[in-house]
Amino acid sequence: MKDSKQFVQENKQRLLDELIELLKKPSISADSAYSQDVINTAEAVKESLEKAGCDIVELCETPGYPIVYGEKIIDPALPTVLVYGHYDVQPADPIELWTSPPFEPVIKTTDLHPDGAIFARGACDDKGQMYMHVKAFEYMIANDALPCNVKFMIEGEEEVGSVSLGWFVKRNQEKLKNDVILISDTGMISNEQPSITTGLRGLSYVEVEVTGPNRDLHSGLYGGAVANPINVLTKMIASLHDENNHITVPGFYDKVEELSREERDEMAKRPFSLEDYKQKLDIDDVYGEAGYTTNERNSIRPTLDVNGIWGGYTGEGAKTVIASKAFAKISMRLVPNQDWEEITELFKKHFESIAPAGVRVEVKPHHGGQGYVTPIDSIGYQAAAKAYTDTFGVAPIPVRSGGSIPIVALFEEELGSKSVMMGFGLDTDAIHSPNEHFGVFNYLKGIETIPLFYKYYTEMMK
Repeated sequence: MKDSKQFVQENKQRLLDELIELLKKPSISADSAYSQDVINTAEAVKESLEKAGCDIVELCETPGYPIVYGEKIIDPALPTVLVYGHYDVQPADPIELWTSPPFEPVIKTTDLHPDGAIFARGACDDKGQMYMHVKAFEYMIANDALPCNVKFMIEGEEEVGSVSLGWFVKRNQEKLKNDVILISDTGMISNEQPSITTGLRGLSYVEVEVTGPNRDLHSGLYGGAVANPINVLTKMIASLHDENNHITVPGFYDKVEELSREERDEMAKRPFSLEDYKQKLDIDDVYGEAGYTTNERNSIRPTLDVNGIWGGYTGEGAKTVIASKAFAKISMRLVPNQDWEEITELFKKHFESIAPAGVRVEVKPHHGGQGYVTPIDSIGYQAAAKAYTDTFGVAPIPVRSGGSIPIVALFEEELGSKSVMMGFGLDTDAIHSPNEHFGVFNYLKGIETIPLFYKYYTEMMK
């Protein structure tokens, strides 16, 4: 029987070619103009699971985009692994900042990826990482190496809040019954030092609208006499942080988990160079909440950030107007114990309360999800750690991520299962940004490592 490393070596070009074909599909769930492309991508994922060896593969209809479900049950008495991933991607804007078209994948070498990296939207988040599982499953089926049952649940709305996934999970608990959930939608410290994500932040995402006069006004005739919604909005946003970059929304920190000094010291053992961090981002200094390190600010502390702001005239040249409306999109990353719906309501109440006379303010909640922490003494974590150790030659470090996968908490609530987050991306892979990429090494190493998780998990569950 071939081992997974030999399978990867012998099929390297085919494995890359197949992923590249999938990355050509612009499955942008946030933009209805791409709805057919999203559906076409779901069909492609369905076909890949059928070819890999699933006995049952379905496109499950939801109120939104379909969920691709597949399964291979070899013995009901054996453990069942449920693989979660998503086939939708973020919008590619701003297109002009890409060095190659976002949906024309190309492999380029970089300092961090001397073996090459695939540049394309969705390369790392999450088509590349999701497809590792399909190919790892293909290897196990082809070589009679699947030691337990496996189910796949691949959705098409992760980038817009996974609303339909919650609907689907609640209605299909028996279908999705499992012993552990396996996810690759996170990253690791480096190609030399793997890590396993043990914590995720929650999320509250809102849009705010400030309305002043009933139409755009001439800035000479009305300037200084009526409230300018853009001026007002920027002042309101600026007031959301104090001089220590502490969020000023009343009640925001009431349920924030404060880690002990010992826990923070343990986190600090993670390899990290502040100078390298600044150099990679081309910044002179870091910025954030006083009293916390960079790695604490982006993982164990909640944040509030403006993701977009607009209003008035933004075209070429000048147009002297006071805009009738101004808008902003704001996200809050939350830590365990902060309830996203409660935080959304606290923000809404506060933001509306600080609006001056002369404008009207509306806060529109978009989506959100709870934070999550998984124990490192679970069988799932231990099996993943052994798998990484075998293929990387060094034990992985448990880390908390600043990112959010809102459905992980939902999975535990509805299905009663812990999730294991085996990410293979790097922080520098530019997910959600122009020039997103995924290392060839990382993609192939994931395919090599994942079968070992199945092996060790099944052994440990006996």
